[in-house]
Amino acid sequence: MAVTKEVEQGQAVYSKPVLWLYDLWVLGLSNRYIWRCPTADILKHFNRHITSNHLDVGVGTGYFLDKCQFPPGDVRLGLMDLNQNSLDVTAARVARYNPLQFRCNVLDEIDIAAGKFESISLNYLLHCLPGKLSDKLSALDHVSTLLAESGVVFGSTILSAGVPRNTVAKKLMHIYNQKGIFSNVEDCQGDLQTYLANRFEEYQIEIKGCVALFSGKRKI
Repeated sequence: MAVTKEVEQGQAVYSKPVLWLYDLWVLGLSNRYIWRCPTADILKHFNRHITSNHLDVGVGTGYFLDKCQFPPGDVRLGLMDLNQNSLDVTAARVARYNPLQFRCNVLDEIDIAAGKFESISLNYLLHCLPGKLSDKLSALDHVSTLLAESGVVFGSTILSAGVPRNTVAKKLMHIYNQKGIFSNVEDCQGDLQTYLANRFEEYQIEIKGCVALFSGKRKI
């Protein structure tokens, strides 16, 4: 699994000590006061699209998988991330679902022995991947090879261009981009919309503060 320096920088920050603080800093404070998209709104979006046969990509701490409402019945859950710390923390948090684990770089083609999933989520992943949004959306192409024909891909990403940003948001984004934690200087709704329109029969984008909540059902 070849990993570039830029990809390594984007995921390396998520050490276990950082993950212990993630829910408080990102989901508790940053979302509401800096990015202006409360975590509760992302969870509602998650609940709207998740199925009982689900793959979560870029798992973070597993917060949304822990808090979401799966449809009734048995749950088949897959976790995909390049960072083993995130996989370990999330797998422990949602151990009640006996999750499958896949350590992958989503900017590469994905070749794993797994059945199809009815839903795939990518929350707060795209803005951490290096490059322009129009290029790194290839990650959606790669994970969509694991999507059932009638399935849905959904997620959220922090945009920089063309969205309202307060002074703290501008400063924090600048710092994160300098450190390689974010790579979203030119990320905009237009590039996301163009991609979704070309790949999916049905798609939606909702902008809340700096965050784009998106979903797409694939063309058959």
